[in-house]
Amino acid sequence: MSKYRIQAIIFVLVAFMLGCNEFIVVGILSDMAKSFGTPVATMGYLVTIFATTYAICTPFVTILTSRFSRYKTLLTLIIIFLIGNTLSGFATSFLTMMLARMLTATVAGAIISLIMTFASAIAPANKRASLVSWIFAGFSIASVFGVPLGTTISMTYGWRYTFFVISIITILTFVLLIFILPRNLPQVSSSVGGQLTLLKDRRIYIAVFLVLFTAAAMYGYYTYIRPLLTTALGFSTASLNWLLFIIGIMSIISNRLSGTLAEHQGLRYMPRFYVADIVLLALLPFALGNKVAGLAILLILTLIITILNSPIQIHFLNVAEREYPQSIVLASSLNSIFFNFGISLGSATSSLMMSHVGLKWISLGAAVFAFISLILALMLNQSVKRRKVAEGVLREGHREWNEAVKGQNVRDSGRNA
Repeated sequence: MSKYRIQAIIFVLVAFMLGCNEFIVVGILSDMAKSFGTPVATMGYLVTIFATTYAICTPFVTILTSRFSRYKTLLTLIIIFLIGNTLSGFATSFLTMMLARMLTATVAGAIISLIMTFASAIAPANKRASLVSWIFAGFSIASVFGVPLGTTISMTYGWRYTFFVISIITILTFVLLIFILPRNLPQVSSSVGGQLTLLKDRRIYIAVFLVLFTAAAMYGYYTYIRPLLTTALGFSTASLNWLLFIIGIMSIISNRLSGTLAEHQGLRYMPRFYVADIVLLALLPFALGNKVAGLAILLILTLIITILNSPIQIHFLNVAEREYPQSIVLASSLNSIFFNFGISLGSATSSLMMSHVGLKWISLGAAVFAFISLILALMLNQSVKRRKVAEGVLREGHREWNEAVKGQNVRDSGRNA
């Protein structure tokens, strides 16, 4: 097995590790609530607190650590992650659990950003998009296999052991990274202001809002996926795990399809997918009366609603590498930062829709976010196109100038002769 393939597998393992830590709480909330004597509704705030801490802290951590060796920084952040995850297993109250979760959330975003940076550096140009999509797939694999496994461990041995297993995976990953990571990755040092210059680029700030509203469109309905399957569609609780497993598999396929699109200038195709999202989300309330139609729409949505992931990540990396090399790690983090902000927006909106119009109609709020995403996708493509045209004109101007200079030099040489 080649060194690149081993590196790729370990990078996916890091994403799996982070995904298990982030998602596992959902499956063991009830067990933790009983252990702490805290209402399940209160324990649910752990999810919101994690996502908010993740989104807020990631840019600060990536910017403040950018002047240090990326090799040493990544290993240090994983040690902090290990401490936070292990403390979660030893938590004795909601407060201590919240603090432990905040510690892991503080560094989780920076870890995946650095992994994306390493992936971009080691991957051949024709394999970069594929590797990025596999790293994203690591999170989906954690959701499909890691969460059910963690739930089973929690019910059999106790919820604390789920975190201890993640700690073991983290230690294994840490040891492997010591040996496979490039130690002297080229990097450009810059001030905080210099790194933030990236965000002034129209191609970047439109893209981050596109990520945000795409995530909001997904979580505008996915927050209530279980009641949609059981209460609205009428599937039995016994079949719920299998249905969620199938949805998870569709998510993994979506990541791979996203990587394929990224290899073929995938941003150009995004408006078509958003049109499909809008139509499907608008039809969902009427399809919930039929199990087959309702499930089919949910599966297709899972396949296409976040297909933006790899193309937009490659977009961020490409723009930063060409024009803002000092901001490469920050660029790597933008997708995860604004996706988490989008999760918060989508979840809050779906809760409001649930309270005011009921479960059946919550997808209409998600459809509005998909429509906003469509507009942003069109704006982004137009901005990218204009920049390419401008660069083409500039290159042509340089070529004509060089030819004119050469011609003048020839004429001058002739006269001198």
